[in-house]
Amino acid sequence: MRVKGASVSNKKRAKLFKITKGYWGQHKNVYRRAREAYLAALSRAYVDRKRKKRDFRRLWITRISAAVRAEGMSYSVFMNALKKLDVNMNRKMLSELAIHDISAFKELVEKAKAVK
Repeated sequence: MRVKGASVSNKKRAKLFKITKGYWGQHKNVYRRAREAYLAALSRAYVDRKRKKRDFRRLWITRISAAVRAEGMSYSVFMNALKKLDVNMNRKMLSELAIHDISAFKELVEKAKAVK
């Protein structure tokens, strides 16, 4: 008796189509295109998880820089002064301070100006 394994193949295909649901055109319902699209998406997801960290750091630095420039100081001078003051705040927290607690951020800038 011959065994063809159609049920396994159908399950494999169905599983892929469930994952690629919402993709554009043939990328959602043609097995070969769906598989190619899925593998490409996995690759991009891996790369973008790494990129995300860079992108957020850039955003935080831009926010801090803008807030410090409004106080008449440059970003690099500010960060160097914080290092000399031994203020161990990461850029994310400095950025949040600059946005949500402006008075506390201004105090930090004043302390940094005193160090100059």
